[in-house]
Amino acid sequence: MKIVMLGAPGAGKGTQARLISEKYGIPQISTGDIFRANIRENTELGQRAKSYMDQGLLVPDEVTCDLVVDRIRREDCANGYILDGFPRTIPQAMALTRSLEAQGTKIDYAIDVEVPDDNIVQRMSGRRACPKCGATFHIRYKMPAQEGICDFCGTALIQREDDHAETVQKRLDVYHSQTQPLIEYYKEMGVLHSVDGTRNMDTVFNSICEALNES
Repeated sequence: MKIVMLGAPGAGKGTQARLISEKYGIPQISTGDIFRANIRENTELGQRAKSYMDQGLLVPDEVTCDLVVDRIRREDCANGYILDGFPRTIPQAMALTRSLEAQGTKIDYAIDVEVPDDNIVQRMSGRRACPKCGATFHIRYKMPAQEGICDFCGTALIQREDDHAETVQKRLDVYHSQTQPLIEYYKEMGVLHSVDGTRNMDTVFNSICEALNES
């Protein structure tokens, strides 16, 4: 069961990927984790990635894809995996498809968690975080017992820079121009399954499980 998670930032695809990982016993894989692990272990691929990152450059698609493919060859991916945050662009998706085809395999499912932009802006701009213990709250959906104060350590809550409405909208604009085309790409491959991400977490997860079990 090889899965790619799709959806705008803030759609909840990371949470759903974690739930899928726990239910089906397959690893949730993010490129950020892969980069950090390879750089920490000083692998050849890690050194290549770091050489670009140290210059403030984006890691080329082929290098990123090589890192991902190297990761999914490991034993814990024998029964499948969930790619969370990769691919982000059509060239990355094409590179991944070529690499998998060379191994005689392919992506089985692309799960698109659909949430309108307005919902995402409301979700993310309403988040508040504790700078001390890292706990997160929401001014509408998960309010602290005392307004503006962390329930766990009593520290004043803050709004992170990347949760400001203007910043969220900029991230959504990038998503629509660069990542949303992946929906059509995987639809043409016949592996796309879309779910309504505006519902509660458990309902969304059940819809994903139905798609995985019925296909």
